[in-house]
Order: sequence, then structure tokens, then C-alpha cells
Amino acid sequence: MRDRSVLEAPALDLTALEDLDALPAARFPADDALAPPAGRVEVLAGGPVARPTGRHRLPRPPRRRGGLLLAALAVGGLLAAVLGSGAAPRPDAVAGDYGLSATESNFSGGMDDADARREITAAEAQARLDDLAASRAAREPSFVLPTDGVMTTCFCQRWGQMHWGIDLAAPLGTPIVAAADGVVLRAGPASGYGNAIYVQDADGNVEIYGHMRYLYVEAGDVVSAGDLIAKVGSEGQSTGPHLHFEIHVGSMTGRPTDPEVWLNDRGISVPGA
Repeated sequence: MRDRSVLEAPALDLTALEDLDALPAARFPADDALAPPAGRVEVLAGGPVARPTGRHRLPRPPRRRGGLLLAALAVGGLLAAVLGSGAAPRPDAVAGDYGLSATESNFSGGMDDADARREITAAEAQARLDDLAASRAAREPSFVLPTDGVMTTCFCQRWGQMHWGIDLAAPLGTPIVAAADGVVLRAGPASGYGNAIYVQDADGNVEIYGHMRYLYVEAGDVVSAGDLIAKVGSEGQSTGPHLHFEIHVGSMTGRPTDPEVWLNDRGISVPGA
């Protein structure tokens, strides 16, 4: 049997819903932003429209400064390359490191023309020695230390064999001068010495200068004691910059003699001896 209480329920009172139309409409913040401005807006002829007051404007994004950004990236890349290399630049040696001027380091008498520095004949050497003897007759012969250095090896046995001269250690580029008046017999490449100069003096002795890098004389030149003939190097069989000074009695192939004793007999002391 059906429950008649459901069918007989009292009717709803809808008058309360009609009263809702009299309530003010709900407002949200977004509605305020879209609402027209309060007050009057005047339009001026030929001029801009007045902007409404009381509204917030969004800030404009900053302009991109492409030029400055590109320059900053370039500088940063350069600094990274320099600082990240990890190695200091290797300095390059120049003529000034050896006490040489640009002219001296490129002088026209370089070793490229070594063939021109031929050995003069005995007759040519004797003719020049006769001229030298005539000039020496009017003055006292002079002798000098061939370079401003310190003796590091004597005229003695070394490493199981005879060392037929003395070694005078000096910085690269130190001037080498003729130890006595004489005539240049040979100047240029020489076995063991790298480069060598052979000078025969008025007494017939031959002074040999070895291991130099720069030469300033050639075969046939007449030199006086103290004249510049070369500069200290480390050419040939050498362990460091020095001058090898050797003396042969009577001729180029004569018996070697101790250069320290030879210099001492002429009133010259050898530093380091």
C-alpha cells in the first residue's frame, strides 16, 4: 500500500525566491578593472585623449641592448682564452739579448758567404807580415787578453785527452779581440770549433779563436792587438758560451803552447787561473 504522505506534501512557498531579484548583484575585483571610469572624460580637439585616473599600468619590459650584450660576451670569451691557456708566452731571443745591435746581427759578412773567407797563401801572409813588422819597428808591440772572461779549462788533460788551449767563459756576445798584431789566415767554419779564426802574428805564431757565433774579419785582414774580430758564442762542440784560445808556435801546424804562460810572459794575467 503506497504512503500517501508523499503525495499529500504541502506546496513550496516561492515568494522568497522573488525577493532575490531585489538584492544587489555580486561584484568581483576583475569587474572593477573592467568598469568604466567614474566622472567625466573630456575629449580635446586636436589633442590626446585624457587617460583615466586611479588605474594601475603594467610596467614595460626593459629594452634589450643587443650591442652591449654582444660586446660583453666578446670580452668574456677573450679573458677566458687568455686566463685558461695555462702557459706563459715563450719569449723569443733577439739580438739585444747578446749585446748586439740590429746591424751587427744582420751584417753583410755573415757565415752565408763562408766560401769567400778563403785561406790566404803563405806568400800573401808573409807580405802582410812584412808590412806589419815595419809598423811595429817604431813602437813597442802590444798584447791583450782576447776577451773579458774567466778561465774554466786549462792547457791540460781533460776527459782522458789533451786540451790544447784554454777556455775563457763569458756571456754570449762578449767582444773578442786580437791578442796580438797579425794577419788573418782563415776565418769561418772549422771542425770541432763550429767557427774559428786563425791569426798569425809577427813572430810567426798562430793564435786560434774558437766557438764564436759572429765574425768580423776575413782571410787577409791585418789586425792590431785589441781590434774586434768576433763575439763570444757556443758553436761546435761546446757546453756553454766561451772562447777557446789556442796558440801554435811558428805556424798553423806548429807545436801547441800553453796560452796562459804565453800571456803571462807578456805581462797579462788570466782571471781564474
